[in-house]
Amino acid sequence: MAVTDEAIEKIKSMIVSGALRPGDRLPKECELAADLGLSRNSLREAVRALSLVRILDVRQGDGTYVTSLDPRLLLEALAFVMDFHRDDTVPEFLAVRRILEPAATAMAAGRIEAGELDELERRLDALGPRPSVAELVACDLEFHRGIVAAAGNSVLSSLLDGLSGPATRAHVWRGLTQQDAVSRTLAEHRAIVAALRDRDPEAARAWATAHVASVEQRLRSTL
Repeated sequence: MAVTDEAIEKIKSMIVSGALRPGDRLPKECELAADLGLSRNSLREAVRALSLVRILDVRQGDGTYVTSLDPRLLLEALAFVMDFHRDDTVPEFLAVRRILEPAATAMAAGRIEAGELDELERRLDALGPRPSVAELVACDLEFHRGIVAAAGNSVLSSLLDGLSGPATRAHVWRGLTQQDAVSRTLAEHRAIVAALRDRDPEAARAWATAHVASVEQRLRSTL
């Protein structure tokens, strides 16, 4: 493990220093191993590990490349790991959302287009009076994803997407529907949209804070 860690650190140093840039192809395995003073096996393990977290892209028959290193790509690993959460840690994810999502919603107030707001409302209207958990999860995911995307910060968007993906949201909605809290939650969604239409960042921030906090509080009572 220590040898593989050393290999990972050496490849990382090459990327951080600019010796390898996004899109660059790595030297042949035998050449790179010799240059870095590594065995080919440890280099191979390091490449495999870095490809799993989207740092490297192994193309069969073509070679190994540095990825674009785009934040969305790199933070995919966060979303993957989050799906392994324990039920009792879901409120902790919501607590982090309560810090980040209101800021993103406030940022979106000055940037989101009227057509995007119309689409958010259309999604809420389409749910009907008795939506299934699957429908609620899909709507909730796209509702918040659309607002955060409008904030214009890809890192923030990717972080929030990773913190509360479909698996986490499904757990949240199952807890909420048990308490017949669907109508209240959707009303909070509409209040967020209204604040965004008014181009009022502080009202948008306040409603987003209240919304995530109320979801968090109601969920804690079911655990």
